[in-house]
Amino acid sequence: MGVETRILLVSGSTRDGSTNTAALRTAQAVAPAGVVADLYQGLAGLPAFVPDGDEAAHPAVTELRRRVGAADAVLFCTPEYAGSLPGGLKNLLDWTVGGGELYGKPVAWVNVAAEGRGGGADATLATVLGYVGAAVVAPGPVRIFVPRDAVGPDGLIGDESVRAALREVLEQVAGKAPGASASGTGV
Repeated sequence: MGVETRILLVSGSTRDGSTNTAALRTAQAVAPAGVVADLYQGLAGLPAFVPDGDEAAHPAVTELRRRVGAADAVLFCTPEYAGSLPGGLKNLLDWTVGGGELYGKPVAWVNVAAEGRGGGADATLATVLGYVGAAVVAPGPVRIFVPRDAVGPDGLIGDESVRAALREVLEQVAGKAPGASASGTGV
């Protein structure tokens, strides 16, 4: 068996029943062989970013940095609030700036909003990921529309076309991760 590729899944939503989080939970459930999809669930517990504060020693920040650093790649899925990223996700990204955990790391994101929605979040995420030096896998987001009623009581999406699209995104991201050709996860 080859080396596994670890992809950290990060939702920008803290809302119960979020289609963004459901998409990532579903991606985790359908991850192809050789890919470990690790869902980060600490967004709401991160303290506010203070550049010169001592919050960097906060256990939630230490854990975030450890998990981003340990991942071979990161996949984001976020809603748009007030034309931009939700504050919690921007806060998470701010915590990675000084430590350089995202520098050179393959990243991608999925937009599950209806066509014509979420563009402000997409643009802001692209800007921030560029600023931190992340290696964006594809130009812009992968659009996979997920209506709210598609999320089952288990928090997963049952629609096979959505599941297949999420699996394909994981394969593409894994294919860009360091060592992908050796692990057999390249596409």
